[in-house]
Amino acid sequence: MLLLFSAALSAALTQLVRQWSLKTDFVARPQADRYHRTVIPIGGGIAIFAAITSMLLLAIILVKFVIAPGLLPLDKSIAIHAEGFIEQTPKLLIFIGCIVAFFILGLTDDKKKLGPWIKLFIEFAVAFTAAIFAGIRVEFFIDNVFVTTCLSAFWIVLIINAVNFMDNMDGCAAGICAICASVLFVAAVFSGQVFVGALAILFIGTLAGFLFFNFPPAKIFMGDAGSMVIGFILAALTLRTTYYHEALSGKWFSVFLPIVTLAIPLYDFLSVTFLRISQGKSPFVGDTQHFSHRLKRHGLNDRQVALTLYLATLCTGLGATFLYQVNLTGAILIFIQTFLILCIVTIFESTKNDKKPDSNN
Repeated sequence: MLLLFSAALSAALTQLVRQWSLKTDFVARPQADRYHRTVIPIGGGIAIFAAITSMLLLAIILVKFVIAPGLLPLDKSIAIHAEGFIEQTPKLLIFIGCIVAFFILGLTDDKKKLGPWIKLFIEFAVAFTAAIFAGIRVEFFIDNVFVTTCLSAFWIVLIINAVNFMDNMDGCAAGICAICASVLFVAAVFSGQVFVGALAILFIGTLAGFLFFNFPPAKIFMGDAGSMVIGFILAALTLRTTYYHEALSGKWFSVFLPIVTLAIPLYDFLSVTFLRISQGKSPFVGDTQHFSHRLKRHGLNDRQVALTLYLATLCTGLGATFLYQVNLTGAILIFIQTFLILCIVTIFESTKNDKKPDSNN
């Protein structure tokens, strides 16, 4: 129910924002260094942000003023979860505040094109806020709070920028993030994490509703206002999901689940960054060296590119879901499989083609 409702709300808001963006000229116009050849609204991030934050705020209101007081005849187990939800509400409000901060940063960049160092400074500031005050940080195997806070802030910024990099062609970022969140949802269910699982479902539904308008050929773009928000939420899901259970001795390697799941976007981000630096270019200036652009060079159309990226992400994600169930040998095989998938990606990244793609980000 939550999945369908969030998808419907997101789709409705996306349609409204699309109409508003066209009327207010909040659009991306065709340029020589961009792949789209028509005027496309770029307010999709507004719809994504509005759908997620409104649902989270509605959940707080319902639990605090309806479910917790017992105004609805619900099962006792739900009441117990409601108490836990209320205890976590202050952290959830800080989490929502961080979402707002990333949304404002992204929206400002969509309109005024902020410098990369300003964006990076604010990203780290908000990421540290989330790690310190909202408890969105890694906790396994490391007792030093300072270390876990720094690692978590770095991870959040890394994922945000990896998602931003993946938002270089129609449907790529939204679809890949939805697939990754689905794997994290399975992990949350396995761990019995009701709230994390619910957030994952809300996130998946929101992306699905937006993807209805963003799948090739896109009728609207999410912009940085969208990519920063979904990158932050995806990072939060990876940090708040429990991967290791002490009772399941010998299965510590399940902690690598988020890295295996996010192998494709992480590879794209790291490889493109390395290529730009090795070529004497700024890693923050867009070009046509992404995996998606290589696929375009080989003659695939936009839909085929998006589907290929989805399938590659599914391959790594499905392997990641088995990290809970396999022994060390099985885990090694999953790591090898992930590596081999990335080797296939590398072939596309390194193969030269004289045909110049139409896209860039």
